[in-house]
Amino acid sequence: MKIAVTSASGKLGSAITKQLIQVLGTENVIAIARTPAKAEYLGVEVRKGDYNSREQFDEALNGVDAVMLLSGMDAPDKRIGQHRNVIEAAKDNGVQKIVYTSIVGAEEGTTFSPVVQSNRQTEADIRNSGLDFVIGRNGIYIEPDLEYIDTYVKEGEIRNCAGEGKCGYTSRAELAMAFTKMLTEEKHNGQTYNLTGQPITQAELADLINQVYGTKLKFHDVPVDAYIEERVTALGEFMGTVIGGIYEGMRRGVNNVPSQYAQAAGRAHELPLEMIKKFKEAE
Repeated sequence: MKIAVTSASGKLGSAITKQLIQVLGTENVIAIARTPAKAEYLGVEVRKGDYNSREQFDEALNGVDAVMLLSGMDAPDKRIGQHRNVIEAAKDNGVQKIVYTSIVGAEEGTTFSPVVQSNRQTEADIRNSGLDFVIGRNGIYIEPDLEYIDTYVKEGEIRNCAGEGKCGYTSRAELAMAFTKMLTEEKHNGQTYNLTGQPITQAELADLINQVYGTKLKFHDVPVDAYIEERVTALGEFMGTVIGGIYEGMRRGVNNVPSQYAQAAGRAHELPLEMIKKFKEAE
């Protein structure tokens, strides 16, 4: 069984590729990357695949049994067509199964909703493809908060608009475990899973970071409009509204959903404290 992973040079793609290698060996895993040289360190066959090029994926998916499709990072209106390039190439190349990294979130009502809508359209495209499929709706990664810890410490706070809303954080390592199971075990075919961990508030996140890092962070809640304006000023229109919308969604409770992680991965999701400890140990 040969499995190809798109965007294999990225953080999640490389984590999934490495986990697949442990299960299948290097000879049965193919890394697909827009810039192949960035994925060569993985030690598997690397093929070129830009989501904008259907022709590249016709070549990249030749002889592949299953494909791990990671959601693109482009604007929502561009992602749908980009993902369809992969889906159509998979169909034409005799790929049997497609697994997709979707996302938990609200389809209406936040500035992040257009991203969620584009993911839901790709989910529908995959369900209608005629291929075996599994869809994992990822929770919010905990790593960006931990990578940002120096700034939090400098400012003395975690500042956003999430209020008392809870978020079922996950990690790339936990997702890699689940997606590897979803790719290699037929019992998951046809399923859609929320891949989230134990829900926590931002104040609880600050407390857990303080416990592991010995910091003294507090959570500072700000109004939604003010926070989105801050992020747009700092990051630009697209990324600012995306980040602001994620925390707006947390405030509304859209990231506090029932989790099917254990069903997908065959074990319970790591607790937030465990994920933070592992991140610190790996630094």
